[in-house]
Amino acid sequence: MTRKRSFLFLALVLFQTLSLSLSQRTVCPIGFVMNENQDCIEHDECENEEDYDNGGLCGENAVCKNTYGSFYCQCADGFGSSTEQVTFTNPSPGQCKDINECQSMMNICPNNAECHNSSPYYSCICESGFHSSTGVESFRSGDNITCEDINECQEEEICGPNASCINTEGSFQCFCNAGFRLKSGNSSFTGNKEQCEDLCKIDLAICGNGTCHQGATGHYCSCPLGFTNYGNNKTRCTELSCDIFKDETSLKKTFPMVHGHIIQLRNSCLDLTESETPKEKNEYLLEFLISLIDKLLSSEVFNDNKKVSLFLNFVEHALRIIGPFVTPPGREKLGTYTEVKMLVYKGSELPRGPTTLSSKHAKLDIDLEVAAGDQLYYPGFTAVSLLSYFNLEKFANSYFGGIKPQKNERYQINSKVVTVTVSNTNTSHLKEPIRLTLYHLEKTNQTFHTCVFWDFSVEGGAWSTRGCKVVMSSPEYTVCSCQHLSSFAVLMALYDTEDKFDLQLITWVGLSLSLVCLFICILTFSMIRSIQSPRTTMHLHLCISLFIANLIFLAGISRTENKVGCAVVAGMLHFFYLSAFCWMCLEGIQLFRMVVLVFNTNFKTLYMMAGGYGVPAVIVAVSALVSHKEYGTDRHCWLSLDLIWSFFGPACVIIIVNIFFFLITAWKLAQKFSSLNPDLDSLQKIKAFTITAVAQLCILGTMWIFGCFQFEKGTIAMTYLFTIFGSLQGVMLFVMHCLLSKQIREEYGNISSQLFAPRKKTYSEFSYSHTRKPQGSKSTQDTGESQI
Repeated sequence: MTRKRSFLFLALVLFQTLSLSLSQRTVCPIGFVMNENQDCIEHDECENEEDYDNGGLCGENAVCKNTYGSFYCQCADGFGSSTEQVTFTNPSPGQCKDINECQSMMNICPNNAECHNSSPYYSCICESGFHSSTGVESFRSGDNITCEDINECQEEEICGPNASCINTEGSFQCFCNAGFRLKSGNSSFTGNKEQCEDLCKIDLAICGNGTCHQGATGHYCSCPLGFTNYGNNKTRCTELSCDIFKDETSLKKTFPMVHGHIIQLRNSCLDLTESETPKEKNEYLLEFLISLIDKLLSSEVFNDNKKVSLFLNFVEHALRIIGPFVTPPGREKLGTYTEVKMLVYKGSELPRGPTTLSSKHAKLDIDLEVAAGDQLYYPGFTAVSLLSYFNLEKFANSYFGGIKPQKNERYQINSKVVTVTVSNTNTSHLKEPIRLTLYHLEKTNQTFHTCVFWDFSVEGGAWSTRGCKVVMSSPEYTVCSCQHLSSFAVLMALYDTEDKFDLQLITWVGLSLSLVCLFICILTFSMIRSIQSPRTTMHLHLCISLFIANLIFLAGISRTENKVGCAVVAGMLHFFYLSAFCWMCLEGIQLFRMVVLVFNTNFKTLYMMAGGYGVPAVIVAVSALVSHKEYGTDRHCWLSLDLIWSFFGPACVIIIVNIFFFLITAWKLAQKFSSLNPDLDSLQKIKAFTITAVAQLCILGTMWIFGCFQFEKGTIAMTYLFTIFGSLQGVMLFVMHCLLSKQIREEYGNISSQLFAPRKKTYSEFSYSHTRKPQGSKSTQDTGESQI
C-alpha cells in the first residue's frame, strides 16, 4: 500500500511537470498548482485525502494537516504514533495505535468507578452498589459525574424475616434479630442464601439444664432449682457450687458455734436463681456471710494455723459464690469486725481497664480483664471484692513458716489482714499483677516491711512472700505487687538482742548482788527503830517491790514452755515493777508536801499502801482483762509489744510527775536557803532527801529509758546499758539510801561492835546511850535521813 501511495504521488508530480513543459510555461514548485490564469497557487493536499485508498494520505487513525506548500500527518485523538513521533509525512501501516487511557492515566475515573478502555476513547462505569449522579451508565472524567452509594436496605425484605439490614458503602449486611441465628454459625449474610431461624430450635443445649424461651429482647434461659445463669439469663444454666457451705465434718468440728449458720447459708445458696429470687434475698446472702464472719472473729477460736487456713479458704470461696447475685455496680458492707467492698459488672461485653477499691485499711488496684478471666464458669459476669478483718492480725501473728528470717530477726504483722477475690477462677498466676496498698497499724520510720500472703500449702497455712514484692514503703503504708490472689498482710521486721554470754553473766551477777543489797535494805528499814519514819517506810516497800521483781525475773523470765505459768510470771513482773515506780512517786509527792505545803506533813499508812500497791494492781487487772493473751511472748515471760505501753505509759507519767515535783521542791528550797531561816537544820535534811530522791529517780527512770530502745536493730550499746543499770538497781539503792546515810552507818557500826566485840556496858554508858538515841530519833523521825 505504501508503494502504491508513493507511486501515485510521484506520478502526480510528474504529470504536473509535463503539463507545464508542454504548455511552455513556468513550472510551479512542489505544493503549488497553476490555476486558469497560469498562476501558481498553493495546493491543499489534504482536501481530497479521503479519495486515497487504504485510509487516505496519512493512513488509518491519522489526520492530514495542510501547510503552505506542503502537509503533515498527525494521529487522531485517542491514538498515538508507534514511532513516538507527534507529526510525520511518510506514513507507515499501523503507525497510529489506540492509547489505553485506563493504564496510562492515573485516577482518570472518580471514586467507586471502573475505567473501561475503548477505541478511540474510554468510559467510566460505576462499581456494583453505586450509580452515577446523573443516571447515565458511562461517562468520562470531564463530564463532572460522580458515583453514589445505593442504599439496598430501602428495598423491602431484602434480608428476609427475623433479620435486620445494615447498609454499607457499596453493599449491605444482614444480621439476625435477637433470639435468631444462622445454621451455618456465621454472624451475618447478604442475599437470600441463608435465613435466620429460632435460636431455641437450632441449639437445643443452649440453656444447658434450663429451658429456652423467646422474648421481646431475644431468647432467655429459665433455670431449675439448684442452677443459675450467674446473673445473665441469656447464658446456660450452671449448677450452683454451694459445696463450701456444706455441713462438712471439718467445719462442724472446728467452728461449732456457727454450725447452724453454715447450714442456713448453704440452703440459701441452693435456693438462689436470678430469675426467680427477689433482689432483697440476693443481697441478704452477703449480709448473712458478714454476720457469720463477725461471729467467728468475736469468738476468738483461731488458736492454730489450720483454723486460720480453714476460715480464710471458706471466706474466699463464699465471696466468689455470692458475687454473681449482687446487683451492679456492687455493695459496701461494714460489720463489727469486717469491712467489704464489692464491684459487680454484668453484660455480654467484658469490662476493660483498671479499677480501684478503697477501704479504711487497704486499697486495691486491678485490671478488670484480670478479674474477668476466661469466663468459663461465670459468663457475662465480673466481680472484684476487698474484705478487711479488724482483728484477725492478732490471731495470725505467729505463723511465719513460709519466710526465712535473718539472724536475730522476727516478724510482726503491721497491717490489717485483707482478702481479695475475683470472679476469675484461675488466679494462681495472673497475667498482670495487682497492686495492694496496706496501711500500717504502727507508723514507724523503719523501712523493714515485707509483703506476704497466706499460703495454704505451707505447714497447714502460714505467711509467705512467694509472688509478692514491695513496690514502695513509707511510715504510713506499704504498696505491694502480687502475681496471685489470696489473703494479704504487711509484716514489720523486729530485731531481738542476742543472748550473749557476757550479757547473761552481767544479768545474773548484777541481779544477785542487787538481791543481797535489797535484802540488807529491807532488814535495815524494817528492824532499826531509830530510823523508822514514813520516809523509810516508802524506802522499805520500794526495796520489797524490787526484791520480789528481781527474784521472779531470775527464776522465771525464760520459762516459756508453760504458757499459763509464763503469763503469771509476766503479770507479777508487771505488778511489782509498777509498784516500785508508784512508791517512788509517793516519795516525790511527800517531798512536795513537806516543802511546799507544810513541814512534818506525812501520808497515812493506808493511803500509802493504796497508792503503792493498789494503783499497780488496778492497772494490771485491767490489762489482763482486756488482753490477757499479751502476757508472755515466745522468748520471754514479759509483756508483748502490743501491751508494753501498759507498763511504759504509767512509768513515764510517774517520771514526769516526779520531775515536776522535784523542780518545784528545788525552787522552794532555794528560796528558803536564801532567807534567814532559823530552822536551817531541817532545811539541810530536806535538801539531802531531795538529792537522794532525784538520784533514785535517775537510777530507775534511766534504766527503763534505755529499755525503750530494745525494739530497733543495731542498739547493742543500749542493750548493755539497760542490762547494767537494770541488774544493779538494788546495789545503787543500797549505796544511796544506806551507805551514804551517816546515821545508818553509825547504826551499822553499833551493830557490828555488838556482834564482834561484845562487852558489858556500865551504868553510865547505858544511860548515855539512852539519852542520845531519842535525840537522833527525833531529828530523823520525819525524814529518816541524815546529811550526805
